Amino acid sequence: MTKRIAVIGPESTGKSEICQHLARIYETEWVPEYARFHLDRMDRPYEKEDLLLIAQGQVAWEDDKAEEAGEYLFCDTNLIVMKVWSDHKYGETDPWILEELEKRHYDYYLLGNIDLIWRPDPQREHPKMRKHFFDIYENYLKEHDLPYGIVSGIEDARVKCAQDLIEDFFKK
Repeated sequence: MTKRIAVIGPESTGKSEICQHLARIYETEWVPEYARFHLDRMDRPYEKEDLLLIAQGQVAWEDDKAEEAGEYLFCDTNLIVMKVWSDHKYGETDPWILEELEKRHYDYYLLGNIDLIWRPDPQREHPKMRKHFFDIYENYLKEHDLPYGIVSGIEDARVKCAQDLIEDFFKK
């Protein structure tokens, strides 16, 4: 059975790169961040309702890729990210996201540390709040007793850190 690994964390912590590299290393699939795809195609600022569409798209992409995945499926963000973002931006989260978040299972989480330099991007909003968001993600993982490791390091060292965390966790 495919093990799902969600890669979460604040903006500009290398989530997409980690997923791509790990998928290559383990010769499996990875799920891109649906929000990028969705927001790139909009000709207006996103609104609260868009977050539900993004969440539904992320879940659909993940389920599609799970059918093709090998031992692991690396997910660039998941619904925890949607919940954190919804709560921050709008003060609440759509009930569908909350219900789906409770239903979906991930075998392990990789939490991106904020030790990378911020890279500006039109879709990124809070360069000075990365520590704040990191703490929210880590607290969520702890409160829900979810297995996770913190990915740190630059470039190849970061990928190696992620790989070591996976190897250590799954060989228990």
